[in-house]
Amino acid sequence: MKSGRTISLLLVAAILAGGCSNAGGRKGAKGGRGIPSPNPIPTAAAKLTTVRASSTISGIIAPFQNVAISSSLSEPTANVAVNEGDHVTAGEALALLDTADLQAQLAQAQAAVVTDMRTAASADAKVETMRYTARLNIGTGNDQVQSARAAVAQVQHTLALDTSNLQRDQELLQGGYIAQQAVDQQRTLVNNDQAALRTAQANLQTALTQQQVNGNTSSGLQAANLAAAIADARASHAVVDQARAQVRQLQTTISKATIVSPVDGVVVNRNLNPGEYPGARTIFTVQQLSKVYAELNASSADTFAIPVGAPVSLSVSGSGAATYSGRVAAVLGQVTPGSTNFTVKVVVQNPDRRLQSGLPVSATIELPPVRGVGIPTTAFLDDTHSSVLIADDQLVEVVAKTVHVHELASDGTTSIVSGIKAGQNVVANGQLGVTDGQTLN
Repeated sequence: MKSGRTISLLLVAAILAGGCSNAGGRKGAKGGRGIPSPNPIPTAAAKLTTVRASSTISGIIAPFQNVAISSSLSEPTANVAVNEGDHVTAGEALALLDTADLQAQLAQAQAAVVTDMRTAASADAKVETMRYTARLNIGTGNDQVQSARAAVAQVQHTLALDTSNLQRDQELLQGGYIAQQAVDQQRTLVNNDQAALRTAQANLQTALTQQQVNGNTSSGLQAANLAAAIADARASHAVVDQARAQVRQLQTTISKATIVSPVDGVVVNRNLNPGEYPGARTIFTVQQLSKVYAELNASSADTFAIPVGAPVSLSVSGSGAATYSGRVAAVLGQVTPGSTNFTVKVVVQNPDRRLQSGLPVSATIELPPVRGVGIPTTAFLDDTHSSVLIADDQLVEVVAKTVHVHELASDGTTSIVSGIKAGQNVVANGQLGVTDGQTLN
């Protein structure tokens, strides 16, 4: 009995051992025929963040002003003070023209001013004389009217007295008290008085006419004479003004004979030598370089992203660590009609004047900060940055799912996108070859 029980126990142990061996073989097959399971695909959670992006574009340096200088004078050149490459300041003389003939004309014009001033002074004196004469004539005329009226009154009084005496003598003659001769004498006196009255009245009328013709200081003959004298004086002063204007014009013309630089800058073209006439050509070109423009080549997308006033950092190839700062002054339209090339103009301070016209530069423009849902820039599946893979949790397992997005801004590390929500996990590296539906865990 004991040996039979022992055999039974051994059979059970053998069966259990065989079952364990088969189980271990299935586990190995599930593990991929001996190959370890791959690591989970790395993901990152989209989150609200702020991106301070920048745009790097290239271009060339252009002068802030490119001044072409010419001269309208037909005078020979006496001296040229600068050469190409010279630095000049605003107001510095570049050349001097010979103005000997203009100086002679100026002296003649100045002499004419002196002569014309004397003529004007004489005309002013005539005005004053005419004022006194007018006042005298007007006053004399008034006095003559008063004298004539007094004379008429006196003659009228004498006539009235002599007429009364004549009447009395005629009455006495009728009474036989006086002789006829006395009456005749008295009648003669009356006749003489009447003649004197007519003369006095004629003189009064003449005085009144003279008074009316003389008028006053605002009307009449004397006012007209005074106005004529004033007009002559004004004409004389106008001649003086014209002569002075001629002097000023000549002085201005002579001042233009000194050709000066209107800006601080560098002479890049000299086209004038001593003895030559300026003619109508450009005789100097001066470029203002104390500050310059960086004219950057931009795309149509840059015209929307880059605002006027944005800070800019510029570097020049071969200049070591030297950098220059500036700000966007303008975003200009297409360079060539029909093209999609645009220009961003940046004003750059150039105190050391090392930035010369034509130098190629690289500019980094700071764009306005953008806040939104951020993901790693490496998450995009394509160069257009329009699609990513999200981790779609399907309870049993997490699989990859393609989602289309729109990139709003990027600093090269983080991109702000629309199309996904904050908290959504995305495949951190879109270049791993992960496909839709692939298990991520």
